[in-house]
Amino acid sequence: MVGGGKWWCFGNRSFGDDVADLDPIVLVSGVGGTILNSKPKSWFGITTRVWVRILLADLEFRNRLWSLYNPQTGYTEALDDSSDIVVPQDDYGLYAIDILDPSFWIKCLHVTDVYHFHDMIDMLVDNGYKKGTTLFGYGYDFRQSNRIDKLMDGLKEKLETAYKASGGRKVNLISHSMGGLLVSCFISLNSDVFAKYVNKWIAIATPFQGAPGCINDSLLTGLQFVEGLESYFFVSRSSMHQLLVECPSIYEMLPNPEFKWKKQPEIIVWKKDPKNEEDAVKMETYGKSGCVGLFTEALKNNEIEYNKKTIPLPFNQDIYNWAATTRKMLNSVQLPEGIDFYNIYGTSLETPFDVCYGSETDPINDLSEICHTLPEYSFVDGDGTVPVESAMADGFKAIERVGIPGAHRALLRDELVFKCIRRWLGIQEPSISRRKTSKIVSVGSP
Repeated sequence: MVGGGKWWCFGNRSFGDDVADLDPIVLVSGVGGTILNSKPKSWFGITTRVWVRILLADLEFRNRLWSLYNPQTGYTEALDDSSDIVVPQDDYGLYAIDILDPSFWIKCLHVTDVYHFHDMIDMLVDNGYKKGTTLFGYGYDFRQSNRIDKLMDGLKEKLETAYKASGGRKVNLISHSMGGLLVSCFISLNSDVFAKYVNKWIAIATPFQGAPGCINDSLLTGLQFVEGLESYFFVSRSSMHQLLVECPSIYEMLPNPEFKWKKQPEIIVWKKDPKNEEDAVKMETYGKSGCVGLFTEALKNNEIEYNKKTIPLPFNQDIYNWAATTRKMLNSVQLPEGIDFYNIYGTSLETPFDVCYGSETDPINDLSEICHTLPEYSFVDGDGTVPVESAMADGFKAIERVGIPGAHRALLRDELVFKCIRRWLGIQEPSISRRKTSKIVSVGSP
């Protein structure tokens, strides 16, 4: 008991009645970084976690999360019309972005692939932050556009809540990955609100100019969220592909065609030449002006089976047009005066950039075969998902930019990242800390 306040513990986290002398923090997740539940629309039925889960993952994912984009509303809507996709709000928004599969066995086995903001939450609580007073989480339906009203209103409400709960102190935002694009869209649409409530913004592993290799391939063949042995218990690459084709957020992370890349990202296809009777092979290259045509042709026969119905899922031109408007917004966004901005990006890992399908000895017969082909990549420096070149190019006047060796999601539990956060927030480093031998490799402007 300190100063008459009550204290109790949960694991290694302590909570007191007194408000610490700390500015509040809101943690903002990225794509795939939020628990999504399927909630029945009727009074009867059980709410089911559909993302993230290991056991029965693919079955529940196909039944409840596969979606279609509605061009009239701008929202992606689940095919399962008997339920709604919702984000759990427990633990002041922190539960949804903590351990993405919080089941008993996953916690026991400590499957770090689904430990999202968990270590960072622990670190902040250990340094005096209190959930519901100075620490909050913002998870959201990451299928949707980064500028859709529901997501913008949700972030505004979260900032207001944190501001009031801490006694009128301005908020420090920490975003991960696509969460940085969501914050950028919020600034563009709600600059006055951002200036009113936010003090500092720390962006981690944000694809400010897109993630060329990963996103181009995600639209064509899908994405494997969990690698290794656990992937056999998780959502398959093909099932994920059919969701991503209808997700505006994915289209919004395509490589920025207006950005001056050191080398323009390309998609390469080795294809049989139908005009040559001797089975000659030609290499076709698609840059920023040709990729849409390739997506359209490759996905022309794409379809899913749902409730014994065949549903076509071609490349969605409506989503692409919506995303093009989002990109214009991101290209022109300006940080309000008085906001301190910091950028952490991952380095030292081979990161996909150009994508190649087929080979000279095993060419593609028809572009629609690409959707069933595993790609080859050319690599650049980055965090395994986002190239350094994209993550550094935030377009803001940064107080500091820091490159740290590490993988895209693993940066959220990296001690060097924590060290930067503590320094920028003015937190004293704890006397006992987990340390790594890796070094901060670069600081400065892009």
